[in-house]
Amino acid sequence: MIFGFGKRKDEEPEEEEEEEIDYVLFNGPVNGTEVNLKANARLAEAALIPAKELVTDGLSRRAERIRLEPKGKAGVVTLSVDGQAYSGGKMPAQQAVAVVQMIKLLAGLDIKERKKPQTGGIKAQFQEVPYELTVAVAPTPEGERLTINARNLKVKMDTPDDLGFTPWLKEKIREITGAKQGFLLICGAPFTGVTTTSYVVLRTVDAYLYNIYSIADVGTRELRGVTQYEPVAGETLAQSLQRIKRIEAEIIFADPLKDAETAKTYAEWADQFCFICEIPAKDPAGAIQQMTQWIGAAATAEHLKGVVMPKLIRTLCSSCREAYKPNPKLVAKMGLPPETTLLYRPPAPFEPEKPGDPEPPPCEQCGDVGYAGRAGMYEMVWMSEEMKQLVASGKATPDAIKAQARKDKMQSMAQEGLRLVAQGKTSLEELQRVFKG
Repeated sequence: MIFGFGKRKDEEPEEEEEEEIDYVLFNGPVNGTEVNLKANARLAEAALIPAKELVTDGLSRRAERIRLEPKGKAGVVTLSVDGQAYSGGKMPAQQAVAVVQMIKLLAGLDIKERKKPQTGGIKAQFQEVPYELTVAVAPTPEGERLTINARNLKVKMDTPDDLGFTPWLKEKIREITGAKQGFLLICGAPFTGVTTTSYVVLRTVDAYLYNIYSIADVGTRELRGVTQYEPVAGETLAQSLQRIKRIEAEIIFADPLKDAETAKTYAEWADQFCFICEIPAKDPAGAIQQMTQWIGAAATAEHLKGVVMPKLIRTLCSSCREAYKPNPKLVAKMGLPPETTLLYRPPAPFEPEKPGDPEPPPCEQCGDVGYAGRAGMYEMVWMSEEMKQLVASGKATPDAIKAQARKDKMQSMAQEGLRLVAQGKTSLEELQRVFKG
């Protein structure tokens, strides 16, 4: 860790050769607000370098999320790397407060407001790689919690192939949206790629064949082939949909569904448009149940066309993964393709052949974690005739929905995971860890 925090004032600093640190560059707020460092000179003097150290340390360790939270006399840093939490160290509480204020200023947020949640973003660059840092600040009993989500803008997650959509998934999405009616929903647990998946589901639709409009707040994302609808001041959602219909829209990308009123309004227009949007549910069965609560069982059976759920799994490090021949009985038991003769796993811990043998340097790509990056797995439940009848009956419990999906041979998350194992992208151990969680 590059922090220099935690020394007592009476400690003599150790003499050591100064190392030039390649700090992250902050290039202004995403919202275009001008940052006046001169007007906040004392804050900048106290916290600009520590704020850079915080973000630099996280990005250098491949963290997609950096969290700074006040706990007693310290600010505790937690890093999320490929979905796994790691300690990012501590800093004195007073310095943590200053760092949070500094990041708020750099993100174009109100540094005087400490009682309400705020969100913003910072354009940044680290080691010649551009990043977008999404900043969220929330009050806690002990102060403010800072969360920074880092998006590497060189890593493209825009197309179905970028996310690893299989041919069957792309074909099913196109089949559903081609009818130009109903709901195609995306659900999943937080931080599993739900929002990115929703954008890529939209990109799966052929923009040359259909008139696609967005009524969602897409932030800085660019949606090629999609027209952003600009509502008239004071008009209701129903009035917006009426206007969109007059300009011959066929598919609508909408903000996440969060309440019954919005869901009912969309349902009234579900025979005119195909709505693509997120829904707060952990899995497709939960999404179906939520829709039945909001618009009723009959309307859900009629208008809901499909639910996509992503799940992220760590991918093996391509530099240090180890190949092995699996036992044929294990291959059969796990349901892997019978032709599977080679699988991969993380490297085994170093064991010297004789005392005193030097340990090899850590893997430069993954730091000896054995994994670097994540891949998406996707489950989709669609409304077959049997599934429609089940939902319309009002007896669609989660277990009943899952049982019907198996009967209809819908692609399951477990099958997706085994596909990635067979391809050598991940390990059986990682697959077991993800499904235990």
